Amino acid sequence: MAQRITVDPITRIEGHLRIDAEVEGGVIKDAWSSGQMWRGIEVILQGRDPRDAWVFTQRICGVCTTVHAIASVRAVENALNLEIPLNAQYIRNLILAIHALHDHIVHFYVLSALDWVDVVSALKADPQKTASLAESLSDWPGNSPERFKAVQEKIRALVESGQLGPFANAYWGHPAMQLPPEANLMAVSHYLEALDYQRKADSAYAILGGKNPHIQNLSVGGVTTAINLNNETTLNMERLYWIKQLVEEVSGFVKKVYLPDVTAIGAFYKDWFKFGAGVTNYLAVPDMPLDTKAEHFDLPGGTILDGDLKTVKAFTNFKDPYFRDNVVECIKHSWYKGDWTRSPFEEDTLPQYTDFDLTGKYSWIKAPRFQGRPMQVGPLAQVLVGYALGHEPTKKYVDDTLSKVSSLAGAQIGPEVLHSTPGRHLARAIRAAVLCDLAIKHWGLLVDNINRGDVAIFNSPTFPRGEQRGFGFHEAPRGALSHWIIIQDGKIKNYQCVVPSTWNAGPRDERGNPGPYEASLVGNPVAVPEKPLELLRTVHSFDPCIACAIHVLDPDGGEMSKVKVL
Repeated sequence: MAQRITVDPITRIEGHLRIDAEVEGGVIKDAWSSGQMWRGIEVILQGRDPRDAWVFTQRICGVCTTVHAIASVRAVENALNLEIPLNAQYIRNLILAIHALHDHIVHFYVLSALDWVDVVSALKADPQKTASLAESLSDWPGNSPERFKAVQEKIRALVESGQLGPFANAYWGHPAMQLPPEANLMAVSHYLEALDYQRKADSAYAILGGKNPHIQNLSVGGVTTAINLNNETTLNMERLYWIKQLVEEVSGFVKKVYLPDVTAIGAFYKDWFKFGAGVTNYLAVPDMPLDTKAEHFDLPGGTILDGDLKTVKAFTNFKDPYFRDNVVECIKHSWYKGDWTRSPFEEDTLPQYTDFDLTGKYSWIKAPRFQGRPMQVGPLAQVLVGYALGHEPTKKYVDDTLSKVSSLAGAQIGPEVLHSTPGRHLARAIRAAVLCDLAIKHWGLLVDNINRGDVAIFNSPTFPRGEQRGFGFHEAPRGALSHWIIIQDGKIKNYQCVVPSTWNAGPRDERGNPGPYEASLVGNPVAVPEKPLELLRTVHSFDPCIACAIHVLDPDGGEMSKVKVL
């Protein structure tokens, strides 16, 4: 008889996601994903000035703030057919790449590595053997026996004190933990180093954006980052080279620590490549535009259906009807009024909570679909689409990484293993390596363009009478993000956000098709139902963060707070 297990909350970064699963014979037979709070930013935006939307929408989240800001300004610019100065494109691209690097490092080390790494086991490791293992993967200067010994003593002090701090509340000693002690010690040491490289990425990001989170330098029509190489208060050569140095330091960590760590853990857990695939339809959007009209990109986007790379079809520009005409959202199983499936342009946001009913409505998250299909978004989608379209930087890192996994695992492993739980981690690390190279490239493009005498950063928008419709997309760290806007006589008539966490965490649709989280869990092993570590591994591999999918609601409809601006 199947045993029902509920994990609530399951997210480490932002905790409003609930997973229910039926386990029978040590295997998950069925699963449901439920967002436990409502998102109402779309309602707040109605009637406001479209130029202000990016300031509001980046408050959707306290982590991925920038991604909503950029999708919002792109939506308005799309509606107005507004071109963006080249400098503004490059500055935006740099900010987006650096933000993604910060996010990917946080996801692996802070939010998901401890599903695979047993911190307490690291106390049994031989620091000399740990150094030998680490040096076989890269020449990172932090991989010395002395460094690993010092980290081991720090962990020992934590364990003996009985206060594990950030390492508490985990399934230490779980039978599914399979890394040798030396690999555990190496990973814990890199966890601590990762904190410093998060800070470096944040510093570069704040130089361009003004602050983090919630950058201040965007504007519909460009950026407000003034360029004057001879002025101390603007973007000058000193600040540009400061950014470059920080990005190069982060790049070193990504290529010599993060990517090798994920490669090694993938090889140690090679049996896991058969678990967690779920939905194998993939969607990624192009990003890092190279021209003012956004018709050429450094990151490709498109779709792949049924896991077949030969089906890849690209999105070619920011106005591509292949994207615009095929995205819908379904609320059949979501706590909204009605049971429709509609284009975001035609949606409304009318909350209507009923009961938690797995055969009826059971989530605040809507269910996005593309051509009626559930789609998986995120770095795996971006990497597979890039690989299928022949994107050279992606192909280089995919082929090199899979070759190293094959060597460590003692078995030939091809791109097909990426359709899996560890495949999502490999893809995220590969994407981070690609973004390191592209960040440096776009830094160079920006400097070269400035050196040609171009310091333009802004084109002023004009809002004609009547209705304009637009959508803006961005390949955010967690996947394809799009904002949809209808402008009527210069004011927002309707606004909808279709975010990565709704694509991946959404419930079943009107045809009963499960969302990516739900589908990926079916077939997963669960050795100890009371400690469902394996379930956490698969859901965490998507990098779940539910702030952008849901917010807060008083179930009785009462006012929760009132802010008066004086």
